[in-house]
Amino acid sequence: MTETEILQRLNDIAAQHFNNPELVLTRDTVATDVRGWDSLAHIQFLMEIESAFKVRFKSSEVSAFANVGQLADRIATKLGN
Repeated sequence: MTETEILQRLNDIAAQHFNNPELVLTRDTVATDVRGWDSLAHIQFLMEIESAFKVRFKSSEVSAFANVGQLADRIATKLGN
């Protein structure tokens, strides 16, 4: 799966999760850029991502993502890309 495909899939998940079909995530997007992305929404969003990509994040990874780009990179690593 390419970086572009991962970002698109993340965007699709986020748009549904945050109930915002116009949401556009970039590598530089951070939680404060998205209305409703608080600590609880973060955990729920990551659980949806784990399910969609069939990956698991360690608890130390969950708080370490500074932006969507780092999240996408970790997913790519877990997928063996």
